[in-house]
Amino acid sequence: MHPENQTGARFPELVEIMRRLLAPDGCPWDREQTLSSLRSYLLEEAHEVLEAIDRDDIAGHRDELGDLLFQIVFQAALRARQGCFGIDDVCASIADKMRRRHPHVFGDLRVRDSAEVLQNWERLKAQEHARAGQVRRTLDGVPVGLPALLRAQRLGEKAAAVGFDWPDIQGIRDKVDEELRELDQAIAAQDPTAIEHEIGDLLFTLTRLSARLGVAPEDALRAANARFERRFRALEDQVLSDGKDLRTMTLQEMDVYWQQAKARTCPSPAQKIGAP
Repeated sequence: MHPENQTGARFPELVEIMRRLLAPDGCPWDREQTLSSLRSYLLEEAHEVLEAIDRDDIAGHRDELGDLLFQIVFQAALRARQGCFGIDDVCASIADKMRRRHPHVFGDLRVRDSAEVLQNWERLKAQEHARAGQVRRTLDGVPVGLPALLRAQRLGEKAAAVGFDWPDIQGIRDKVDEELRELDQAIAAQDPTAIEHEIGDLLFTLTRLSARLGVAPEDALRAANARFERRFRALEDQVLSDGKDLRTMTLQEMDVYWQQAKARTCPSPAQKIGAP
């Protein structure tokens, strides 16, 4: 069946496999797991999905999504054993939420662009919490456990959704210069606490600049990490091929190899778009 025509007909098969694994005569390892013990696996599988996307590994992406989906089914099954909720409740919860939060698709609401969609999303979310008697603050809902760069981006987006943001990109760019000047002052004062403070402010401001430019800072940094690793490995391979040792080379000598590695691994302008 063509991928676009698939309807999730095999999802019950996965649920049944999980049920069998947790049965009294099922898998001893699976039966020993708890929500706490599965935490690291959930994070690991999510990161492996991201790595498959970065590599544009189609088969790997499919397989890693399966591993991530299995973690969701696994946790729902553990909650079902506690009598809390089951996998159908999970599916119903997200399906109901998506219909509620997309009145421009499933209702009569008209929107101009994606920015208005996000504004409506936050407004609807606030209304839902108000009806439930919950006090929802602007920055609520951003997990503390997120990578710091991604969490900074989400916090900035939450504040911007209520209008707490620079009016234009130039304003953010000017703020970057301001933070750099303050970092220079902290460095000149040799104040470690102030240096850490100013670097944090600079990184936070850069996440807002990235977002306003349409770039996810976490993705940008991950791509930069990949570029550095690829180029440094190429540098080291050439150094070893020439019978040399990095530890005995000068910085100037290493820079020659770095420029050569950079030239060999740098993609063409067309390839740069969307790729590290």
